[in-house]
Amino acid sequence: MSDSDLMQLYSRRILALATDIPHLGKLDDATGSAHRRSPQCGSSVTAHVRMDQGRIADFAQEVRACALGQASAGVLGGAVIGRTRDDILTARDELTAMLKSGGAAPQPPFAALETLLPAREFPNRHASILLAWEATLAAIDAS
Repeated sequence: MSDSDLMQLYSRRILALATDIPHLGKLDDATGSAHRRSPQCGSSVTAHVRMDQGRIADFAQEVRACALGQASAGVLGGAVIGRTRDDILTARDELTAMLKSGGAAPQPPFAALETLLPAREFPNRHASILLAWEATLAAIDAS
């Protein structure tokens, strides 16, 4: 990987998303929690949700990941409140398609995931990028 590839991969926008992750921490009154870890890189995310009538009423996440995983968690955290499981699943599937099969970036309110397009060329980073989404879906399922 060249220096210019690394610079593009860790662009200012990605780093900005990674340093401003909404809803960091734990949720005391969670109805569901789940932990996901990438064995490939060691990144991990624990998601906590409080569901109300099929929607995420409150959310918290503990994120220990690379800048790409943190940026993905930042986008998720910024728009997760009020979403349904289907909303999160659709965005996760769109993100997966964007990374792995040349699909378009996810739709609003998760359109900022387009920032992660350069990671398409780095399959070893995909698992970390998807962790927050996988943990959130599992937390919803556990509620």
